[in-house]
Amino acid sequence: MRDLKVDLCVIGAGSAGLSVAAGAVQLGLKVALFEHREMGGDCLNWGCVPSKALIAAADAAHAARTSARLGVSAAPEISWQAVKAHVHAAIARIAPIDSQERFEGLGVAVIREHARFVDPYTVQSNGVRVRARRFVIATGSHPAIPPIPGLAETPHLTNETIFSLEALPRRLLILGGGAIGVELGQAFRRLGAEVVVIEALRLLNGADEEATGLVRAQLAADGVEIVEGAKAASVARSDAGVAVTLEDRRSFDGSHLLIATGRTPAIEGLGLEAANVRFTRKGVETSPTLRTSNPRVWALGDAAGRELLTHAAGWHASVFVRNALFKARTRADGQPIPSVVYADPEIAQIGLTEAQAAERYGAAITTVRWAFEENDRAVVEADPCGFAKIIVGRKGRILGATIVGAHAGDLIAAISLAMANRLTIRALTNPVIAYPTRSEIWKRAAGAYYTPLLFSARTRALVRVLQRIP
Repeated sequence: MRDLKVDLCVIGAGSAGLSVAAGAVQLGLKVALFEHREMGGDCLNWGCVPSKALIAAADAAHAARTSARLGVSAAPEISWQAVKAHVHAAIARIAPIDSQERFEGLGVAVIREHARFVDPYTVQSNGVRVRARRFVIATGSHPAIPPIPGLAETPHLTNETIFSLEALPRRLLILGGGAIGVELGQAFRRLGAEVVVIEALRLLNGADEEATGLVRAQLAADGVEIVEGAKAASVARSDAGVAVTLEDRRSFDGSHLLIATGRTPAIEGLGLEAANVRFTRKGVETSPTLRTSNPRVWALGDAAGRELLTHAAGWHASVFVRNALFKARTRADGQPIPSVVYADPEIAQIGLTEAQAAERYGAAITTVRWAFEENDRAVVEADPCGFAKIIVGRKGRILGATIVGAHAGDLIAAISLAMANRLTIRALTNPVIAYPTRSEIWKRAAGAYYTPLLFSARTRALVRVLQRIP
């Protein structure tokens, strides 16, 4: 057993853990980092990177099929092996940034073993025991597997296994109509698989309903079969491969089954009881500054059971560094966190949806919007689907926004910047935006907030008075 004494011990080499370890060691702290799986965590190896690489391939196939609208005819030839090679090449290209070699080069002691607390001051693996002034739990999350009768005995896929399939599924059944189910369902359909998405509630539950309607329509146009408001009662093997029977007795056969029913914090086996760290099935319990019931221990990212998003984990790392190392009092909920569904069209949201704002503030909100069909760049690209919607409260305060359409995830950044800096809707009307770009849409939506005042009878009367001045 090798003994180490460090300033900071990090458990988990995903987005939050790597950001904390890199920041702390470059600030002069002695850091130990435990990771028993792949460096880079879920996002690099099984989540964001491979899924978006797959989506890029699927979008290319869809663009070829629909290019006639631009006067160009093309028919895609899809090779699953080539698509899979592209996915794994993307992972390989990014991997060195998160690699053990890079972090050891920075001065971090990287230990590729499973770690667990043995007391409130000590973490131990099979070969190393670490005592530290501070600990960070950043173990991420893993797919949540629902207790459906027959599922344990039936072959099924998760996001951790689907990218290694030897052949494209003939007919893919997906349990779960959240972001993962919708994104992968559309991608596999565009790559040639038959796809059925089964959702117990409604598609993209929690997203703006109007925006979800556009995604639902496009999925249907792509040929994805959508089943909403239906719970799976059982799963079993079938002649086709797998069968899902719903509570209403409908049954669906498929060659493959993907479980996309959410994620759960990966905190099992950490010895949290020995560390006096309180937790629930939703994750480690933390204060608004991400400190746990053991003042030496912080929980970041998915392990903290807050927003299960890579960029939220990166923000948590910043919160930890500010608070633990610079003695600030930054709160994890101190900034609005955007979310994006990388379907076609994309849905990007930040802050409150229109429905949430109406429920909280009633008539004290104003919703302003602009459609992509009135955006010249969207028109010339023959892709005018979608809109930008900004919800405004008293005194021009931005309460939230939804953008649905091509590149919505990029476009939401301007509104995120405004909200993070407590700017009002007026700030979004000030920049000069290059023409023609899709970025004009959020400025147009913001400008719509002032349209009733700008062209009112009172303003016209004021202009008439001003015109008399030489």
